[in-house]
Order: sequence, then C-alpha cells, then structure tokens
Amino acid sequence: MYNDVCMTLWKEMPMEMENGTAVQEFTLEGFPDIQHLGKFLFLVHLLTYLASIAGNAVIVTIICANSRLQTPMYFFLSIFSFGECCFINTVIPKLLVIFLLGKQNISFPACFIQAFFFFFLGAAGFFLIAVMSLDRYVAICKPLHYSTIMNQKTCSFLVTTCFTLAFTLITGLVVKVSQLSFCGPHVIPHFFCDIGPLIHLSCSDTKPTEMLAFVLALFILLTSLIITIIAYSNIIVTIVQLPSARERQKAFSTCSSHLIVLSLMYGSCVFIYVKLKQTNRMDSNREAALVNTVVTPLLNPVIYTLRNKQVHQALRETMCRMKMSR
Repeated sequence: MYNDVCMTLWKEMPMEMENGTAVQEFTLEGFPDIQHLGKFLFLVHLLTYLASIAGNAVIVTIICANSRLQTPMYFFLSIFSFGECCFINTVIPKLLVIFLLGKQNISFPACFIQAFFFFFLGAAGFFLIAVMSLDRYVAICKPLHYSTIMNQKTCSFLVTTCFTLAFTLITGLVVKVSQLSFCGPHVIPHFFCDIGPLIHLSCSDTKPTEMLAFVLALFILLTSLIITIIAYSNIIVTIVQLPSARERQKAFSTCSSHLIVLSLMYGSCVFIYVKLKQTNRMDSNREAALVNTVVTPLLNPVIYTLRNKQVHQALRETMCRMKMSR
C-alpha cells in the first residue's frame, strides 16, 4: 500500500515540480513560541508516545493471545488499537525530531505521504468507532441475536468496509491537493503536513479543493457521529429499563467513559476541519491537533479496555504464564 500511494502521488504531481521550478520541500513550523523548550518537550512527547504505543500494543497482544477474548467486541478493539499505533507513528516521530534536532524540513512527496496516512488512519478510526457502537448496540439491545448478527463474516466485512471507504475518500483528496501548484511560501504553520495549511500555501485556485476537503470532513465526522449517537441513544434507553440500580450505574459509567473519548476526538476534529476558512485560526488548530494525535491515543487503551475486568484477568494470566515459562 505504501509503495502504491507513493507512486500515485508522485505521478499526479504538477509538471513544475519535476522541472524544479516549484516548491521542492516544506518547512514544518511546529511550535515557534515555545521552541526554546525543545528538549523538555521532546522528553514529554517521547514518554507520551512510548506510553501510547505500549498501551495499544498490550491490548492487541492480549486480545490475540487469549481465547476468551475472541469475541466481536474485542476483535474491533484490537483493530482499533492497532490503528491507533499506526496513527501516532505518522506524526509523532517527526515532531520529536523537530523538538530535539530542530530539523523542520520535509520533502514534497514525504509531506503528502504523511498527510495521506494521517487522514486515512484517522478516517478509518472514526468509522471503526461507529462500528464499535453498533456492536455494543446489538449486544445490549438484541442480546439473543448477537452471535447470529455479529458473526465472523460480518465483523470482517465491517472492518474491511471501514478501511476501504477511508482509503478511497482520502486518496482522492490527497491526490487533488498534490495537483495544486506550490510556487510561493513553503512554511507550513503546523507540526505536520495538514491538508488545510497545505491548501492555503498553494498559488492555484483552491476554492474547489477547499470545498472538497470540507465536504469529506463533514461526511466522515457526521456519518460516524450519527451512527454513534443513534446506537448509544438506544443503549441508554435499554439501560434505563434494567431492573437493578447497580447494573444501571455500571452501564452508565462505561458509556460515560466512552463518551469522554468520543468528545475529545469529535470535538478536536470538528474544531479543526469542519470549517471553510482556517487562515486566522492556525495556532488554535495546533493545540486541538495535539490533543487528537497525542492525548486521545494515550487515553484510548485506558477508556476502552484497561478498565475492563476481562482484560485485567487476561493480563494477569498472561503475566503468570510468562513468569512460569522462566
């Protein structure tokens, strides 16, 4: 997939790029106001990055290794956690280089490849969240039909659909942006190759591309959000009807935890991408993007799985087996 995307983007680049008369590389501005804290910020983000990778990797490993967790819910969680590992690797390593070494340059092809994988994995993540909400809806609201509806074939189809749809939408957008002419400023006022700043650096007519980016962002966010809202609305109605107050409290607590992460993800992305004009709000976008790329992946393992008793038990069993094998 990586080579295919590289070749596609390279072939679709303007002829000016090949002749060397256009921008050959971009400069990621990062966080200029606090650049003097580079080494400190490097340490903080490195620890956060390692914790995010470790947390999500542990989730994937435990789910794959434990037979009791071979259920649709944990299958989706493992795919989501694996996607989060890949997602943070698209941006954070380059950010760490900027903080530590101050190397802010990124080549034209590398910039668009980074943008593609960032938005592809991000869009797939939102679609997966919607699928996970549907899974919980079927489990809570239609428990007798759960095993029939959410069989292995259905789960595989849903995951494949999420990634295929995200790939199709984001490939079209990134190729469209890469076809713009870049002949003037080359400083991106961000810490990664975001589509919005890239569009504003172009010396072409960007109105059609801006509209396409806006429509796609709106489609991805609203589609997943509407599905999630409908699913959780039905879940809440079902929970309210539970006879035991303890069961209701436990279920509501789980839903509220999920909604916290959903609020972080949807809130930051709506703030960044679902607006037609972004020129005067780039500084705020960096803060929101940092939450989306650093904080949320760190919280997801805690919110979605590490608070789960079954995962705790599986983790303890795995650690015991490791000790015994020694």
